[in-house]
Amino acid sequence: MRYTDTHAHLDRLPNPHDLLTTLFADGFGGILDIGTTCDDLAGRIAAFSRYPSVRFAVGIWPAPEAVAARREGIAALEAQLEAAPPGLAVAVGECGLDHHQEQPDKAGERELFEAHIGLAGRFGLPLIVHTRDAPGETIAILRAHAGVRGIIHCYSYGVEEAGAFLDLGFYISFAGNLTYKKSDALRETLHFVPEDRLLLETDSPFLAPQSSRGKPCHPALISETYALASQLRGIPARRLTAIIAGNAKALGIAAPD
Repeated sequence: MRYTDTHAHLDRLPNPHDLLTTLFADGFGGILDIGTTCDDLAGRIAAFSRYPSVRFAVGIWPAPEAVAARREGIAALEAQLEAAPPGLAVAVGECGLDHHQEQPDKAGERELFEAHIGLAGRFGLPLIVHTRDAPGETIAILRAHAGVRGIIHCYSYGVEEAGAFLDLGFYISFAGNLTYKKSDALRETLHFVPEDRLLLETDSPFLAPQSSRGKPCHPALISETYALASQLRGIPARRLTAIIAGNAKALGIAAPD
């Protein structure tokens, strides 16, 4: 099956090259490798651009220390985007709001998020949004920057919030937590999201699906999420893989055929 994983942190996996060599030899479709710091793009490209179906996003996760150094970080991020080989850096993120953790400077966190939105607009790239325990504020910020497109990654809210994100033109991406026993709200939302706005991801090495819960996640485990999603939506797994691949291409985050 030509699975597409629209969000993975490949540099955090143990023995990633052994895994990727096997995956792509077996016909795996593609992976979007995600940035979290202002200076990690060049190293990730050097490590993983040897795989033709890997593409890259560049962003700063809103840790307190990154928020404190946000102006320098965004300047470094912009320089990395300008220096990246053509066609490899295809998205800005992940970035956004995380109110699950202690954040001493929420105004600075918002400024960092908005600076990413500005970069996405300047470079004409989709935005990869991290939002946790901050649905209303995330929606308000995105609404204030109408026209930006992108992904709400590792979706963790309900149908009402999904409707707001969809109205703003965003795609909704589900991770391995879709398979967890208490994730009824996520499974309900999966039914709600239109076929042409649906994406699936691993968020490797986090959020392994139910059968591997508590262990490090990796892109091969996305098969379990695809299997459940195809069952819930009542479509064959092969059709779902084609839908997700097509959506990734439409958004511009997939390698060309």
